[in-house]
Amino acid sequence: MDSSVPRIRLAQADDDDFILGLVDRFVEFELPPWRRRGECAAGIRDDLARHLREQPPGSHVFVAEDDDGERAGFLHLQTVTDFFTAAQNCHIADLAVAPQREGRGIAGALLHFAEDWARRHRCRHLTLAVFPGNERARALYERHGYGVDLLRMAKKI
Repeated sequence: MDSSVPRIRLAQADDDDFILGLVDRFVEFELPPWRRRGECAAGIRDDLARHLREQPPGSHVFVAEDDDGERAGFLHLQTVTDFFTAAQNCHIADLAVAPQREGRGIAGALLHFAEDWARRHRCRHLTLAVFPGNERARALYERHGYGVDLLRMAKKI
């Protein structure tokens, strides 16, 4: 693992292609049998593109760069209201690292950045969602102190 800490900055318009180019990372593992890889990727791509285009309130996209200035990954944070307490939470809507930049601590740095951002914005919790088959991401999140809050279950009709 590379010990250098990436520079993390707000995304700019010229980052859109890089960010959208990482969407397939979100479906590169075993999905639930009722999910189609192409549909999932298209839904994620459309949602991210909308957030990049419209920049709605409470939506914040950041890009991580390596020491060489090359884009290495991105983070999409959203402020949300907790259903149970009405407190403000921060939700990691998307986090991806470029395949050639894996193993360099980029994902961990983005998680630390998200925690710091959430604290500065007085969020009570930092949440995220992950497919059960994304074992690598689940292990990363668990190493960083995340635990199961709710289990969303589905049945194909």
